[in-house]
Amino acid sequence: MSILGTRVVRTEDPRLLTAGGIYVDDLRLPELAGAARVTFVRSPLAHALITGIDVSAALEAPGVVAVLTARDAGDLPPASTRPMTEPLLAGDRVRFVGEPVALVLTDHAYQGEDAAELVSVDYEPLTPVVDLSDSLAGGTLLFPDAESNLVATGSGGNGDPAKFDDCEVIVEQAIVNQRVAPVPLEVRGAAARWADGRLTLWASTQNAQLTRGAVAEALGLDFPAIRVITPDVGGGFGAKIATDRDVLAVAWAAKHVGRALRWAETRNENLMAMVHGRAQQQVIKIGGTRDGRILAYHLDIVQDCGGYPRAGGFLASLTQLMASGVYDLPRAGAQFRAVVTNTTPIAAYRGAGRPEAAAAIERAVDMFAAEIGMDPADLRRRNVVPPEAFPYTTATGATYDTGDYAQALDLVLAAAGYQDLRAAQARRREAGGPAQLGIGLSCYVEITAADGRQGETARLIVDDAGAATVHTGSSAHGQGHETAFAMLVQAELGIPMDRVTVLHGDTDMIPKGIGTYGSRSLQLGGTAVHQAAVDVKGQARKLAADMIEASEADLVLDTATGTWQVRGDPETRMSWAQLAGQAGPAGFVSDVEFKAAQATFPFGAHLALVEVDVETGKASLLRHVTVDDAGTILNPVLAEGQRHGGIAQGVAQALLEEVLYDADGNPLTNTLAAYAAITATELPFFELVSMETPTTVNPLGAKGIGEAGTIGATPAVQNAVIDAVAHLGVRHIEMPTTPERVWAAISEARASQ
Repeated sequence: MSILGTRVVRTEDPRLLTAGGIYVDDLRLPELAGAARVTFVRSPLAHALITGIDVSAALEAPGVVAVLTARDAGDLPPASTRPMTEPLLAGDRVRFVGEPVALVLTDHAYQGEDAAELVSVDYEPLTPVVDLSDSLAGGTLLFPDAESNLVATGSGGNGDPAKFDDCEVIVEQAIVNQRVAPVPLEVRGAAARWADGRLTLWASTQNAQLTRGAVAEALGLDFPAIRVITPDVGGGFGAKIATDRDVLAVAWAAKHVGRALRWAETRNENLMAMVHGRAQQQVIKIGGTRDGRILAYHLDIVQDCGGYPRAGGFLASLTQLMASGVYDLPRAGAQFRAVVTNTTPIAAYRGAGRPEAAAAIERAVDMFAAEIGMDPADLRRRNVVPPEAFPYTTATGATYDTGDYAQALDLVLAAAGYQDLRAAQARRREAGGPAQLGIGLSCYVEITAADGRQGETARLIVDDAGAATVHTGSSAHGQGHETAFAMLVQAELGIPMDRVTVLHGDTDMIPKGIGTYGSRSLQLGGTAVHQAAVDVKGQARKLAADMIEASEADLVLDTATGTWQVRGDPETRMSWAQLAGQAGPAGFVSDVEFKAAQATFPFGAHLALVEVDVETGKASLLRHVTVDDAGTILNPVLAEGQRHGGIAQGVAQALLEEVLYDADGNPLTNTLAAYAAITATELPFFELVSMETPTTVNPLGAKGIGEAGTIGATPAVQNAVIDAVAHLGVRHIEMPTTPERVWAAISEARASQ
């Protein structure tokens, strides 16, 4: 029996739960002995000209090694002439509160904060642009040399307004997919050392190799002059993909002053200056027949990029691509405009453009169901892409590989006892008490390994001790790569998992790789490991045949014992150690780079049951039932862990979390006392229903699972909260559905009646 598909506990956990992880700020290495500490001086204004910086007082403070500003950056490559280029340190203008203006280097960490306060920066305030409509209007430009605040525009599918002409019912609604903060348990951090003409950078990042590329570009270095090492990483969620400007500034400063440096941000800095996610304004328009056939859908997107473009335009394009969701729509289209504002830059956050698409169409479907008086489950079932239609190409250009959306929905409805829940809801409404039930549904499809053609690398070595070592370009930060990749080796070669070592996150050891984001790890990195194991198996078969003087076709590998023999002749048995000892000095070695022909498209359905106190507006999640189909499951323990984390973050956006700014661009949620990050207290036990629809895109049949729960959970919970008060006349409530918002919606509905 193969180990694949079985419930194997995570091999990473004993170390993490006993000795603990070694994160960037935990590093105690000889190379970092005597390292100075970095403290950033950050802008207190959202939009201003810098008219002067005086560092003289700070230089006289105890322990100060140096104070660096943009004036000291003459050793950097010439600045790009591209519009809206982001500097490492602001030199003439700041564009969001928290933008770095200077670096203070001190002997000890405690000296940095006091010295940073002595850096005197003269600002000439400019009009801040916080509202997206103001940005689109262009009255104030963040980049004076640009013609507007537009970063990018795009469209896909059928954008003809006439596509709604034959619709009996049309529903249109402006909605907001609010800005949220990733809040990883480990905040950003880095350590850097320049010695012997070479930079070594330790960084809390999701991809060491891409970080090396970013350092090379920013500092004008060649790859051989850079080594990036990723120790344990305490969460990333997309926000630690390689382009972090503050990490690059630390790397530059270490080279500039020729001294090892260390930096770990505060939680306040993390909430203020680390990238945020989501931040879209949308207009949904949906039309169809009164008997429940959806004929047309359009999504208009305005993406907030924050103070610099970064990934904003790309995220909006993913929302556009996935706009039509799971539905077989005769006519569908989407368009986006991405703009800069005087706020923290936006980048990838768990789901990265796909949750925004799912939230939009799932609200649209619920509103259409309410308008025609149809049960939202029945409306979904009638309009999803049928299983026989795959591979299915949407109007906006996505080609879904495999799926059975109706089955996922039906499994969730059955597991939740949908009809019984509706009956209980009816009884509550008839009784008229303050505690009302809401039932929310979502059906979703997402895209994973969208960059599959870039591929991922693996090297597999089996040594003369019969042990295996995997070098992978994929980089773990909580997903369970060590367990998963060791399982793949054991399944193919019969080498026990405890004799398989998985290495990642060091560009000297693994010079070529991509990293971990976009739910790509197993289907790309795992497939590369699998193919390397198959190759090693072929090498061993050939060598064993020569040593035993038998036909290769007659040899069998017993994966239960990890031994080779001629079929039916146990006397010829040979171990991996025996074979590898004869294979050469390094044993068996295989290098593989796997590239996928296209992306994969996981899918699922979620049902949320909430209770809303109509007197206070407080919504509580009572149950959450899900199908998250990610193709063939390698290890249910790992998959369920990813589902748990994703669902929690999706629920958080629907109920609690929102980054807020005042009209002057000042952040109002830059502490955990103000930002309502979700905790276990607000979450029920998740009810996970299994379903596996393998993909044909890779030999494992696997799709991504890391972001699915987030994408399905948010619209299900939002729909549930609205459903709980729909009988009171409430049509829509923006996220997060806080008590204040719910109570206000109820009050407004009652007043209008």
